[in-house]
Amino acid sequence: MFKKDLDLDKRFNKLLFGIQELVGKKPADLNGVLFLIGVQELGQGQRNFTKEQKQDLMHIAVCKVLSLSGFYELDFIDQDGWPHWKLLKKLPHFNALEQEKLLKIHTLDYFEQEFQIEIK
Repeated sequence: MFKKDLDLDKRFNKLLFGIQELVGKKPADLNGVLFLIGVQELGQGQRNFTKEQKQDLMHIAVCKVLSLSGFYELDFIDQDGWPHWKLLKKLPHFNALEQEKLLKIHTLDYFEQEFQIEIK
């Protein structure tokens, strides 16, 4: 593993523990963090979501964090308050590990930009 990857994992683990301090439960992984971002971006508070809504929340989160690099842009918010995104530029073709790394980097950027917290 490269030093850069170890630094990313270290920063991401700090984020997981920081979230635990905020919400009382540590997300298990990137998917857990993305779910929380989706709930945050939806802005309707924590409630019970259907399986389909949980998938939609994950999509909202992925679009939001990747919007920080100009991949997506908020298109509109529907009558139920759910945001819809449009793709602005094609995502690079990555394998699963590279995709996870890209999302972790952007997730860290999201927390640093949206909540002005530095995760070093």
